[in-house]
Order: sequence, then structure tokens, then C-alpha cells
Amino acid sequence: MSTDTPASAPSDSVSERYLAVQRSDEFAGLRRALRGFVFPMTIAFFLWYALYVILSAYARGFMSARLFDSNINVALVFGLLQFVSTFLIAWYYSRYADRKIDPVADKIRDELTGGDS
Repeated sequence: MSTDTPASAPSDSVSERYLAVQRSDEFAGLRRALRGFVFPMTIAFFLWYALYVILSAYARGFMSARLFDSNINVALVFGLLQFVSTFLIAWYYSRYADRKIDPVADKIRDELTGGDS
């Protein structure tokens, strides 16, 4: 019986490769690009949603104002615009990721896996 553990050697090299990728400038740029989109969009959407909630709670007169002489009021329009803004952000992220994030991530993955995707 041998006490050698040859199985641990490949996992160490894989770990080292992952750590090397994590320390690379390319990966840092990828993270910066992702954060540069995600954080501002999250803040903008949160502020937009908070405005809707605050107006609903404290500006009931404004939010209950009827539009176009119908049963549609400002609160309903703001609520529907929450859905619209969510879909717009998702669409914009998809375009942003296709142009800025996915090509770099694919390149990093290909280098890491040796082109086996």
C-alpha cells in the first residue's frame, strides 16, 4: 500500500489556475464591468420603487388622481411602470452583457478550460 495521494495533485493545479484567473487583470475588468452596471441600475430601480411606495403612502391625493376622465389613476400608472422598468432593465442588461461581459467571460473560460466549452 502506498501513502501517496496522486489525486490531490490535479485538484491543486486546478485550484491554482482558478486563483490565477481570479487575480488576473482581465477578471478584475470583468468584475468592474459587471459592478458598473449592476450597482447603478439596482440603486436607480430601488429609488424608483421607493418613490412609488412613498407616494402611495404619503401623497394619496396625488396618487388617487384620475387620468383621462376614466378609472385609471396615477397609482395604477406608476404600478404598471414598475413592470415596464423591470423589463427594460432586463433587456438593457442582456444587451450590455452581450457586448461587454460575455465576450470577456467566454475568453476567460476558454483559457481556463483549454477551449473545452
